[in-house]
Amino acid sequence: QLQLVESGGGLVQPGGSLRLSCAASGFTLRYYAIAWLRQAPGNERERISCISIGGSTTYADSVKGRFTISRDNAKNTVYLQMNSLKPEDTSVYYCAAVKGSFCGLTYDYWGQGTQVTVSS
Repeated sequence: QLQLVESGGGLVQPGGSLRLSCAASGFTLRYYAIAWLRQAPGNERERISCISIGGSTTYADSVKGRFTISRDNAKNTVYLQMNSLKPEDTSVYYCAAVKGSFCGLTYDYWGQGTQVTVSS
């Protein structure tokens, strides 16, 4: 079965850190650009980061300097390191994969989402 599975979400205090993982099964991530997106209740889905097949990265202004996306093709996994977390980062986080060099508006595969809650 072709799928992405996120893990690593949870409850963290403001200022804390989490690392999300996005593992692929049934296909090889090295041929895909990978995005992390998030959506909070009542808000539109926001793409917060993307990593190309060549390793180039982009970030939304809302997370720039705090979040880092990386990929380990040997483990078929992409990560999102989230530092200095704020309550406004609370959301469901999704990873998505699109075949080709760069992220676009549509994706071939989506994960099921993982909840991140930032609260004291």
